[in-house]
Amino acid sequence: MRCSRRRARTRPRSAPANVEFRLGELEHLPVADNTADALLSNCVINLVPEKEQVFREAFRVLKPGGRLAISDVVRTAPLPADLEGDAALVCGCVVGAAPVDRIEAWLAEAGFIDVRITLKPESRELIKNWAPGRGVEDFVVSASLEARKPAAR
Repeated sequence: MRCSRRRARTRPRSAPANVEFRLGELEHLPVADNTADALLSNCVINLVPEKEQVFREAFRVLKPGGRLAISDVVRTAPLPADLEGDAALVCGCVVGAAPVDRIEAWLAEAGFIDVRITLKPESRELIKNWAPGRGVEDFVVSASLEARKPAAR
């Protein structure tokens, strides 16, 4: 088998010119202060141990008036000890899911306004397949998290 090394493109072929992709950590974004119009994330914050830091970083890099839009798994009830200690459920986005009230508090503490967390109960049908027969869908659900950095005065 032959392998070839190709130089990575800075921008995928189909990406618009005003979009940039950067490699970094959610807790330490490789973006200057007040530069992003919007931050989008799809279901990875529940895997980060320092979730509060993620929201502070998001606030830091957003321009005044900038928007945050996240799809993630959130906790709706405390997990039983047998689920909390299951390593597969840590990697499976269940154990790391934060309670909705904590997420709201972290966003507010970071400085965000117009915080809205919309639960998606229909996601429980999919979530129950992550650990069949264990009832994880009774404790976590998919949600949309939205917030805005206040506009400059």
